[in-house]
Amino acid sequence: MQPPAPDLPAATHSAAEDVQGMVFGAAMAGFGAFLLGSAGLITGQLAGLALLVAQLTGHGFGPVYLVLSLPFYGFAYRRLGAGFTLRTLACVLVMVGVSMALPGLVGFDRLHPGAAAVLAGFTSGAALLALFRHRASLGGIGIVALDLQDRLGIRAGWVQMGFDALLFAAAAAILPWDRVLWSALGAAVVNMVIAINHRRDRYVV
Repeated sequence: MQPPAPDLPAATHSAAEDVQGMVFGAAMAGFGAFLLGSAGLITGQLAGLALLVAQLTGHGFGPVYLVLSLPFYGFAYRRLGAGFTLRTLACVLVMVGVSMALPGLVGFDRLHPGAAAVLAGFTSGAALLALFRHRASLGGIGIVALDLQDRLGIRAGWVQMGFDALLFAAAAAILPWDRVLWSALGAAVVNMVIAINHRRDRYVV
């Protein structure tokens, strides 16, 4: 048996690495939302709500997400500071821009909702990992959940699960049942990717 590897020093990213990581993460998040929207699917959290509203109103996902995300920046500033909030706002703007540009650049002759769900799950999971590792996010329910956990003692995971349960219940009353099931698969894939790969005990950064 080999001896355990020595502890590695905490790695830091340069400003250029942070920029490319955030651009990558935001662009892939926009692509993941584009896949879901093209297949008539949703996902969890604020992105799922934006997709559902976009499908009901006919407005694009990007503008809807931008409007829905505005109230959450106050929570981000209070909970995680100005730097995190500004990085998150920049990432949201990139994601919105990508999601608005893609319909004029990419089209699908055939897109099975199962394929869209799984591919969007992988893409969105990789996007969120990139953003987390470069100290940014796409805002939304997770920040509110952390704030409620700090102030009221309500566990953040329960807040997020409760929001998703309400969101999918609303979707089940509006969307075809098969689209809701495929959407649930995509959301599960995202969570699997995050759970397996976002591990401070295994990965530096």
